[in-house]
Amino acid sequence: MKKFPIGIQTFSELIEENYYYIDKTPLIAQLVEKGKYYFLSRPRRFGKSLLVSTLSAAFKGEETLFKGLYLEKNWDWSQQYPVIKISFGFGEFNSVLMLEKRFKAMLDETAASYKVNLQQQDLANRFTELIQALQHLKGQNVVVLVDEYDKPILDNIDKPEKALIMRRALNNIYSVIKGCDQYIKFVLIIGVSHFINNNIFSGLNNLQDISLNNRYATLCGYTEQEIKTVFFKYFQEIDFNKFSDWYGGYNFLGETVYNPYDVLLFLKNKQFKNYWLETDSLSFLLKLITKQQYNLPDVESIVLSEMDLKSFDIDNISLEVLLFQLGYLTIERVEELSDNYFYYLNYPNREVKASLNQYLSRVGGTDSNATF
Repeated sequence: MKKFPIGIQTFSELIEENYYYIDKTPLIAQLVEKGKYYFLSRPRRFGKSLLVSTLSAAFKGEETLFKGLYLEKNWDWSQQYPVIKISFGFGEFNSVLMLEKRFKAMLDETAASYKVNLQQQDLANRFTELIQALQHLKGQNVVVLVDEYDKPILDNIDKPEKALIMRRALNNIYSVIKGCDQYIKFVLIIGVSHFINNNIFSGLNNLQDISLNNRYATLCGYTEQEIKTVFFKYFQEIDFNKFSDWYGGYNFLGETVYNPYDVLLFLKNKQFKNYWLETDSLSFLLKLITKQQYNLPDVESIVLSEMDLKSFDIDNISLEVLLFQLGYLTIERVEELSDNYFYYLNYPNREVKASLNQYLSRVGGTDSNATF
């Protein structure tokens, strides 16, 4: 009997240990076919780390893992690429020194797995050395996958000066990728926030932002059809309209999706309840509400321009944009006016609305004019 992959972020474990997997490999094939440098932001618990792990397995040529999936017959398994996987998703980053130690450890771990001996001490140079060494060793260009690219900044989001220092340190890392273009096969950088228009990627200006690209709107998250197909037997006695009202409604300018974490916990527990508060996305929301003394907006009447929706500046973070990027708000509809697009935001579903109001009531009330 298949198991629910709650918290499972490693593709090989998911396949080998008989967990359910909703096949996202058609979109992965399309992603690789149509571009080279990508950026994607999604709220927490949407399967970003699993996407990174799946891409890593495909590029490494682990064909047996993809049996029965779209990629099995739609991927060139004769080609195997060296992969550098970087994740800032674990631990808390309290200093640049900690960031640098963690990054060096990841470079060294990758080098050791390929039996490469690195000599450079400066981290940017060491990263460059690793990319060049792997390309030379394998005779194939290198795949770079970055998960939770923004966490060192978000860990310090209530301390703007420290957050800016973290941003500069990360920029020093990410700028290496642009300089190594001739050695690069594919790059995907994933996180929660949308710092792409900020200085964090000033040296990497060829990233294609697919965060609000309708072609990839369902790359992370479950669609209604996927849920009804894969988990069909679990919904024989469940009102799907009620289920959709509770957990559906996320819109990234394409087909709407469900948060996989909510879906899986509901199927396991068979209870309609608020699972949203079990995630850790509330921590830096609390930091900012406390630090910035935000006025809570009228959540059900927020309209933002395209520029506003994609802006995320350490020095001036809009609460409305923050709520959207954390997944507390989603796009309800879009209007075009004089070649400009305006996005109407709202709660995605009943669970998020209840969770956010419950949470905010703990720190000062839910009145739209309240200051926190």
